[in-house]
Amino acid sequence: MAKGWNLEKVRNIGISAHIDSGKTTLTERILFYTGKIHAIHDVRGKDGVGAKMDSMELEKERGITIQSAATAVTWKDIDINIIDTPGHVDFTIEVERALRVLDGAILVLCGVAGVQSQSITVDRQMRRYKVPRVAFINKLDRSGANPFKVTEALREKLRHNAVLMQLPIGLEDGHKGVVDLVKMKAFIFEGDNGENIVESDIPADMLEDAKKYRHDLIAAAADFDDELGEKFLMEEEPTEEEIQRAIRKGTINLDLTPVFMGSAYKNKGVQKLLDGVEDYLPCPTDVTNEGLDLDKDEAPLDIPTDKDKPLVALAFKLEDGRFGQLTYMRIYQGTMKKGDFIFNTSQNNKKVKIPRIVKMNSDEMIDIEEAEAGDIVALFGVDCASGDTFTDGKVNIAMSSIFVPEAVISLAVEPKEKSKAGNFSKALQKFRKEDPTFRVHRDEESNETIISGMGELHLEVYIERMNREFDCEVVAGQPQVAYRESIGGESEYDYTHKKQTGGAGQFAKVVGKMIPLGADNPDKTYEFTDNIVGGRIPKEYIPAVDKGFQEQMAKGALIGFPIVGVKMELDDGAYHDVDSSEMAFRICAMAAFREAYMKANPIALEPMMKLEVSAPEEFQGAVMGQVNQRRGIIQGSSSNEGFSTVEAEVPLSEMFGYSNDLRSNTQGKGEFTMEFARYAQVPKNIQEELIKEYEKKRAEENK
Repeated sequence: MAKGWNLEKVRNIGISAHIDSGKTTLTERILFYTGKIHAIHDVRGKDGVGAKMDSMELEKERGITIQSAATAVTWKDIDINIIDTPGHVDFTIEVERALRVLDGAILVLCGVAGVQSQSITVDRQMRRYKVPRVAFINKLDRSGANPFKVTEALREKLRHNAVLMQLPIGLEDGHKGVVDLVKMKAFIFEGDNGENIVESDIPADMLEDAKKYRHDLIAAAADFDDELGEKFLMEEEPTEEEIQRAIRKGTINLDLTPVFMGSAYKNKGVQKLLDGVEDYLPCPTDVTNEGLDLDKDEAPLDIPTDKDKPLVALAFKLEDGRFGQLTYMRIYQGTMKKGDFIFNTSQNNKKVKIPRIVKMNSDEMIDIEEAEAGDIVALFGVDCASGDTFTDGKVNIAMSSIFVPEAVISLAVEPKEKSKAGNFSKALQKFRKEDPTFRVHRDEESNETIISGMGELHLEVYIERMNREFDCEVVAGQPQVAYRESIGGESEYDYTHKKQTGGAGQFAKVVGKMIPLGADNPDKTYEFTDNIVGGRIPKEYIPAVDKGFQEQMAKGALIGFPIVGVKMELDDGAYHDVDSSEMAFRICAMAAFREAYMKANPIALEPMMKLEVSAPEEFQGAVMGQVNQRRGIIQGSSSNEGFSTVEAEVPLSEMFGYSNDLRSNTQGKGEFTMEFARYAQVPKNIQEELIKEYEKKRAEENK
């Protein structure tokens, strides 16, 4: 990046949406119009090239995006860093990571299907990181496209204050261009790739509509700018600049969502969307970034985007490339130069040298000498984990971490050939560093390697990658659901731990209650209350009791899964001047917990998934029947343009092999998305089966 580059001319944006809304196709067009590529390739292209941003072989084959790809483009006089994120819920961490470091986003919606389940998830993630967005209604060339209906859904389902910036000129086969409601001009996209934009007067039959929607647009924008508000009340004609200034302000405050439209596949409307990115999405100095001051007990502090202040950068994504680990960094403040030393505050200020800095264009790289605050770059040869913060050693700051959801599914895996064990462990180490939702552990009892993740597809992709990237074929066991245990009622404990053998003895006594936390606290897994008065147990032993309880929760006695939703009250106890110790109290607490747990009516919990299935209407009955068979509870269904969408809550344990069943029941036309919703109690008969299985497994291990 050239010295003294202008931050106002920089946009760090992401493109996210429901699966198959056309994110990658849109990014492909953006690369074409900004001169980064000279020919357009389609996602499921017949030419065998595939989209530029899907650089992984697997992505090209499946036609889906798995890893968020980063690229830098220039549009007119602005520099745009774009991250194309996956829409598939199994790769949700990629979206979280991208949104954590972006200043703005484009929310892509399908002109026919509108707001879908994944759009809702992505929107929730954008809210979590306070990311301003513009909406792009895509696929207006398809039969049944209706941007007005989609905008209404944006308002109703996502509670956006959505305003139309454009009107479509023709829909379906007749979609030619858009009317710009700020400029009050028509724009038709001509030429083989829509590169020739013809500006003309608004077609006569659309003029009345255009005036009405422009009036609505100014009314919405007037709330954010006093001058515009006054002109609106006086019925005076505002200037283009005044309208744009007000819309920009509303968008950056997250109070307004400008809506653009077109068809990326048919090359319509993309250049006007890029103008919208320039006009309405924030530059790095428009947003406030928060860090944590590690010298002041993680007190939050604002990090201004200033190249002259000490360096603060966040490693938000890792990739193993041909030349070793590639670390994507967002620089929040300060400057980094090739050859500088930087310090990893997440790893006790470990010192590393920067061997090489590059700007990315999907999988191509351009070497640069230095990078400044507000930019997104990639570094080679910097060993770290995803989510680590780097500084130049003058400050001790960490950027707040990324939200990582719990894993819901596990598989036992092993290499097919023993000789590939080295490649196998290398692959697991690499994936674990790359993706915080991919977890690996060794089951001590069965000696198996267990991988856990966000869904079947998530783990399937990693197993496939082990084969391709590490030449290691993997044998996988049956998928295992991440059950949990909890309690159905209160119980009391009163336990004394005494041990008297030669030398120092052990003595501890704890008395109290075990109470269920209940459904009101779904995120709380454990709570500890210390009610000890009068020094019945000395202060220094209380943490040992707490620790003993927590250790016992790692594996329940009912079906061998972690225990959640328990509150432990410590009301009384006793100690011995000589024989009491931290260890004695820890062992005592563990035994007390076991005793109370079996009296508290233990129950098994299973992950419930939010399922959304869409298929042609004639298959609606079959789809609902399938969901019911799998213990699903249907929560709603709707029809749109010959397609029906069924929403339900289904236990994950019943969903294995669902994609094949759905395909065969809907002649290959049905598709579904699924994400974790909550934990719920399993039915009695299934709990009994789980208990039997666990007892059988233990009996085998004890032989």
